[in-house]
Amino acid sequence: MAEASTLRSIFIGQLRRDFYFLPDNQFVLDVPGGNALYASVGYLTWESDPAPGIVTRVGEDYPQLWLERIARQGIDISGIRVMPEAVDLRSFFVYRDRYTRLKDDPVAHFARLGVPFPKALLGYRAEQESPDSRTQLSLTSLRQGDIPENYLDAQYAHLCPIDYLTHSLIPAVLRQAGFTTVTLDPSPGYMTPIFWGDIPALITGLTAFLPAEEELRKLFHGRSTDIWEMMAAVAAYGCEFVVVKRGASGQLLYDASAHTRWEIPAYPARLSNPNGAGDAFCGGFLAGYLKTYDPQQAVMYGNISASLVVEGNDPFFALEALPGLPLARLEALREMVRKV
Repeated sequence: MAEASTLRSIFIGQLRRDFYFLPDNQFVLDVPGGNALYASVGYLTWESDPAPGIVTRVGEDYPQLWLERIARQGIDISGIRVMPEAVDLRSFFVYRDRYTRLKDDPVAHFARLGVPFPKALLGYRAEQESPDSRTQLSLTSLRQGDIPENYLDAQYAHLCPIDYLTHSLIPAVLRQAGFTTVTLDPSPGYMTPIFWGDIPALITGLTAFLPAEEELRKLFHGRSTDIWEMMAAVAAYGCEFVVVKRGASGQLLYDASAHTRWEIPAYPARLSNPNGAGDAFCGGFLAGYLKTYDPQQAVMYGNISASLVVEGNDPFFALEALPGLPLARLEALREMVRKV
């Protein structure tokens, strides 16, 4: 576990217990997951000393062995608050293709393949897509008191997708503590037209806003269909950089201060498992930015983190990459970047 005095970067989000089907009908059952975990792995691809920390809430039923494994991978777990009750953190989803993820009823998929239904999924109900609440905290919503005091001495933070109330509260706490870099990946639960008036306050003061393309288009539904116009409008709320994640198509970057646009294609990785790619990108972006303070470079670092994560079925697969492989991929990717 990292020493309190050395903590430099923190990741605020969720840990989950993942169950999912891949496009070839292979399935992965009850493995550590969650956006804070994958973002930390993306960061660790480039920056392992000092260790990053995770801020999240889990229940007393979250496997202790998993927490110990996370710590062994070089992640500070003192910001993981274990609630004195069980919390259902199971996630089941199905990849229809390489990058299209659907939430669904697991029973039908196991029955289709003639596979016994796993006991670990008994009683699971698919999460319903619904707008976030503006007033009601959930059990896993994060509060100011969930951030350990020594974590507030760090300088860099990434907020993974979580609920609206967490995202409306925590960035101000970080700014008050003196964080120099804060990036945010929005939650689908508030990237809708009904939250249009709430978005500027969430974005003001961010270093980078990192939505998926489908989320940004959903927010701007009925207002614009031009992705660059959307990115410029978001940046005008007071954000230095806007990066749109586009799955297999890579990323788009709008640098508000330089008024430049960049298109970065996805590194041509051997895709085995797309789970966690977007979150790993965000972690790699933060690591790249604190190394270079160049948003274009940061996008490439994130791009390579994602390329390593998707090549294995274990959430920590990217950390076993051959020494030098991330840098070699980074150099190859430089030739593919295009100014728009």
